[in-house]
Amino acid sequence: MNAEQIITRLKEGNERYVSDQLGHDLQDHNRRNELTKGQQPHTIVLSCADSRVVPELAFDAGLGELFVVRVAGNVANTSSMASIEYAVAHCGSQVIVVLGHQSCGAVTAAMAGGDNGYNLNHLLSHIQPALSASAEGAEVNDVVKTNAKLVVDELCSRSKIIGDAVANGSVKIVPAYYKLDGGKVEFL
Repeated sequence: MNAEQIITRLKEGNERYVSDQLGHDLQDHNRRNELTKGQQPHTIVLSCADSRVVPELAFDAGLGELFVVRVAGNVANTSSMASIEYAVAHCGSQVIVVLGHQSCGAVTAAMAGGDNGYNLNHLLSHIQPALSASAEGAEVNDVVKTNAKLVVDELCSRSKIIGDAVANGSVKIVPAYYKLDGGKVEFL
């Protein structure tokens, strides 16, 4: 499959998820055994750690199809970026989806500001560019979408592995937005 076919497959899987028609393909004993030989996920998903957002379900994907990296606010920090680099360089993944979601708590916390302690402050600092790029008084969901778009740019600019793969056409990165109230994924 090429990148456009993979994105179509993700959209079709999301349609099945939204309509409660999950296929449950590639989720059995045979698939588990097949994957003991290695993995070649077609898509990397950088998703928020929010328990309400489960990329494997949202895209009706089977075992070994998605390489999911989850971190609050779907931020491109050193660890999440290194994980994505691994999948690009060693797994042959062709698509990266940066998946923000409705009512993101990390974005809400970044918007509220204040001292949340060293670790959370560090994480929220990665969302600051989206706050700066958003209009004053922007709604949280608008900032979530801006954040997803900016993370796409950041992955290319801060990682030679990812940037080169995008430049040579072997990888396509797309921002997306998951709606909690229905499960629909909107590709931005």
